[in-house]
Amino acid sequence: MSEQDADWAAQRKRAIAVRSAELARQEAAESEQAGRLLADFVAKARDAGKEPTRLRARSYDGHHRYRTQLSGWYLSDDERFAVDEHGRFYILPVPRSLRALVTGAHVAPARPRLAIGEGGRDGERIALRELLDRVLRR
Repeated sequence: MSEQDADWAAQRKRAIAVRSAELARQEAAESEQAGRLLADFVAKARDAGKEPTRLRARSYDGHHRYRTQLSGWYLSDDERFAVDEHGRFYILPVPRSLRALVTGAHVAPARPRLAIGEGGRDGERIALRELLDRVLRR
């Protein structure tokens, strides 16, 4: 490898690191803003008398429903997205599991985003604020 090639490779490596750091910063800022929207939603839902419900996870294929330890509000009619009583965001589809049928499914909180479904295969994208507003209007 020539010196010029080595310099180019080092420059590319630095550029990638800078871009990666910038993307991470942007994602963290977006997540923080979405977290504030979720916390605000929880307060408004409680003020409006909307009681949290026990959340259930669904298998990816939609054939099975699993109990969870979570209580909160579904954000979509298909019950794929939810927010718990503490303002944490959840994506509820999980892999099929015989064990989960018996013991329930464990669903970890997901990093909230301002646009739900962005980058999905179906191209369906909706703003988090719109989902939250729909729940409050129901």
